[in-house]
Amino acid sequence: MLEIEHLTKKYGAKAAVNDLTLSLGAGRLAALLGPNGSGKTTLMKMIAGLATPTAGSIRVDGEPVGRSTKAHVAYMPTEGYFYNYMTALDAGRYYRDFFRDFNMDSYLAALERESLNPKDKIRTMSSGMVAKVKLALTFARGSKLVMLDEPLNGIDIVARERTLEAIQQNRGEGRTMIVSSHLVDELETMIDDAIFIKDGALVLAGEAKALREKHGMSIVDMYMKIYGEGATLDA
Repeated sequence: MLEIEHLTKKYGAKAAVNDLTLSLGAGRLAALLGPNGSGKTTLMKMIAGLATPTAGSIRVDGEPVGRSTKAHVAYMPTEGYFYNYMTALDAGRYYRDFFRDFNMDSYLAALERESLNPKDKIRTMSSGMVAKVKLALTFARGSKLVMLDEPLNGIDIVARERTLEAIQQNRGEGRTMIVSSHLVDELETMIDDAIFIKDGALVLAGEAKALREKHGMSIVDMYMKIYGEGATLDA
């Protein structure tokens, strides 16, 4: 589903992503792990076609990233992207106009499950409520590749549980999902693959179960070794 080869993104002399090579199969749920500033967001934006690589290539379902792949990739950024006038319903209409795979009925049903009023303005909502709107919008698309950038940040423990439930409910055989986070313990039990990046470079990636067996430790412990102790672990 996703093939990345020798991907680099530089801002001036600084490489936000540095010679990164990675592949993910269809139907996988992968955690993209690393502390803030490790290059997770830049990588996701390039996959989504929102940032242009300095070097290297990205293919989604066999196609180079570009206009055609945007129709198959749903990306939920960390930052807000709603106009001040928008209600939750307006946001749905906005997505419906831009994305052919957007299902308004699914979106409205998700809002109802979360007790969100479609007529409420998004700018008046709490951060947790806005996070629910963003998730509902993203999962209402029928995309083959879904990327969630730090979906657990800035929300309370109840909202986190609901977010994790939504991720579980919306995964499937035909959908590849990448969730970036530094809250590793929240994702440990549900992921198929773990991807660790540091200073823009890939340091470790593979099937989560195989990594645990090889290194004799949890994904959380690997995270602590790589980022806390600066240790190098073999793939």
